[in-house]
Amino acid sequence: MQWRALLVFAYLSASIHEAGSQHYGKALFPSASRIKRGTPALMNPTFQHSVDDANLLFEILLAGMEIRGGGRSLLIPDEELASLSCVEKLEVLCEDVLPKTLPDVRRLAAELERRRTPLSRADFERTVLTLVFSAQTAAQVADRHQREMWTDAALRLFRAVRKDLEL
Repeated sequence: MQWRALLVFAYLSASIHEAGSQHYGKALFPSASRIKRGTPALMNPTFQHSVDDANLLFEILLAGMEIRGGGRSLLIPDEELASLSCVEKLEVLCEDVLPKTLPDVRRLAAELERRRTPLSRADFERTVLTLVFSAQTAAQVADRHQREMWTDAALRLFRAVRKDLEL
């Protein structure tokens, strides 16, 4: 599948992204600070905190992880990977933090295009996961116009990730 190439790029990008970069200004993912699950550890969640976490995310993506809009947003076909306790943070990210509607994804892409400073590690991770979601959605949408819109959004996110790596 074509989106697997995006996943490989996303993994490689996340692995080499500078961990200490900071961002200023308006929050790109405002819902990250409004998690309603009540667990302090899940406030403003991030999945990757080490190279091992990045490798695990790559393994989960290659296992066929799907991010869906609405309901249970995260599907990990590999039961062993899905049962890991650290996957809870990834579920929270995918279900509660990532934008899932085309207008929200396009808003994120537009904000990223205007940025002149590197993304924080958390925003970079969320942008890459939103790119994965957008690519998967584009591949599944039957309506040609909607597919083109989702593809455009995914390409804009891809360009933003690439630009961030160059900053």
